[in-house]
Amino acid sequence: RDSSVTGVQTCALPICDQLSKQLGQNFVVENRTGAGMLVGTAAAAKAAPDGYTLLVGLNGNMTVNPSLFAKLPYDPIADFVPVAMLATYPFLVIVNNDVPVNSIKELIAYLKANAGKVDYASAGNGTGQHLAPELFKMMTGTEMSHIAYRGAQPAYQDVISGRVPVFFDNMSTAMSLAKGGKVRALAITSKKRSPLMPELPTVDESGVPGYEYHTWFGLWAPKGTPQAIVDKLNAEVVKALAEPTVRQRIAAGAGEPSDMALKDIVPFMKADIVKWAEVVKRAGIKVE
Repeated sequence: RDSSVTGVQTCALPICDQLSKQLGQNFVVENRTGAGMLVGTAAAAKAAPDGYTLLVGLNGNMTVNPSLFAKLPYDPIADFVPVAMLATYPFLVIVNNDVPVNSIKELIAYLKANAGKVDYASAGNGTGQHLAPELFKMMTGTEMSHIAYRGAQPAYQDVISGRVPVFFDNMSTAMSLAKGGKVRALAITSKKRSPLMPELPTVDESGVPGYEYHTWFGLWAPKGTPQAIVDKLNAEVVKALAEPTVRQRIAAGAGEPSDMALKDIVPFMKADIVKWAEVVKRAGIKVE
């Protein structure tokens, strides 16, 4: 979900490389994909709580899945203890070049003038590309119809060709297409502007106060992991995130290293679970 394997690699690899240097032990990223990230997350939940198996989790499996699946094989709060928040990756709101809008305010007006006639693309049901525009619809009182694709690449093909006019997607991909003139970027979904595209306003400042969406990544240990191990790992991750080379590698993927304190992670997760439960319920999102 949310191109999670690519995201994990982009976020986790530079941190793992740095942790290996700091601790003199190899940190290996093992991708266990499938079933909306249920397989890998459930395996991590059942791992020995010794600090040697950690989960790189993201909003998809840690705060969205509880609303998408009636029965999860893990509980993101009860089965894990947070180690550190790692980084956040914003989305861009993009449109096909033929859509006659150049800003979020113009997009809202266009959607209201063409209620029920405008589609948006996603990389699949329950992905960030599905949730972000549904949140936008809720907060703006607009209508768009969801067209789900099997991944971002086929979605982009139809957005670029004009078959589907609107797409909310990861900045790392959307930015290159926007700068290449293939699509038009209207805004960024984070709280603040990005140094990669400083001219691009946020959705929040463009007339939708409080709107925010990004893919975030964090590190978790199985429940029962001794606090001393958690504290040690947290300190090392914080140290790694301060390294210029790590920050540069994360920034290269349009990400921003997180500065969230350990004590704030669980409250943040609980609030995020509530936020997306409301979006999923109101939008009627279902994952087969």
